[in-house]
Amino acid sequence: MKLLKVSGTLILSSSLLFGCSNNTEETSTKEKVKEKAVTSEASLSGVTDDYRAYAIGEIEEFVKATDAFTAAVKKGEIEQAKALYGPARMHYERAEPIAEVFGDLDPKIDAREGDVPEAEWGGYHRIEKGLWIDKTTKGYEQYAEQLMKDVNLLRAKVDTVEVTPELLITGAVDLLNEVSTSKVTGEEDRYSHTDLYDFAANVEGAEKIYQLLNPELTKKDADVSKEIQARFDDVYSLLNQHKKGDGYKLYTELSKDQVKELSQAIDALAEPLSQIGLVTEAS
Repeated sequence: MKLLKVSGTLILSSSLLFGCSNNTEETSTKEKVKEKAVTSEASLSGVTDDYRAYAIGEIEEFVKATDAFTAAVKKGEIEQAKALYGPARMHYERAEPIAEVFGDLDPKIDAREGDVPEAEWGGYHRIEKGLWIDKTTKGYEQYAEQLMKDVNLLRAKVDTVEVTPELLITGAVDLLNEVSTSKVTGEEDRYSHTDLYDFAANVEGAEKIYQLLNPELTKKDADVSKEIQARFDDVYSLLNQHKKGDGYKLYTELSKDQVKELSQAIDALAEPLSQIGLVTEAS
């Protein structure tokens, strides 16, 4: 009996020692994962700072461009307002991952007809309809005034946004999704047909995020990084075919095959870009 007790004690002791060893290893593994996550987050802190600076810069340019656009509307300068419409919106479209954080302001600035109740519809697309469909600025001065107030408020609020790696990753993918769902169909700028300006700006905004995350992405998967860059190059090659002076052709000037080609290029880019989240995974 004593031998059994001793054996039992020995077995128990061995079990306890084995359990302690496992717990120690598990704790050590968790600590290593945690350290890598912290290191990864620290390595991306400069990236988020750089993106914040980029986005704020675009919003500041958007304020200036909107000021010129709304001034033209209030002065009744229809052709000038039309010329400024597409280029002005590009600044907003590039910085949309941050701009859209403010769910109350985005609809006021960028809602399309039918997105909000008619009584609440204002912003760029309301004025767009006045310029291209009603062919007048009369009665649209109030929308111009409100648009400028909303854009200034956006600039004031943008400093409060917490820019995280997750926001960048989601933002890059969302920008391309927006292109494939509303830009390619031509419904975004349905009156002016300046969709290619928005299209290009969304792609540029996504590429900026890719460029900032790319050093870290290359460490994680160089092949994915190269694939993304190649697909961006394909999209830009197509867009450049539709350049017109400093801007772009009207979307209605593109053939069905050209629209399809752009759509396929965006889809081909979206697939590898969706893997950009690799940058936050522990090695």
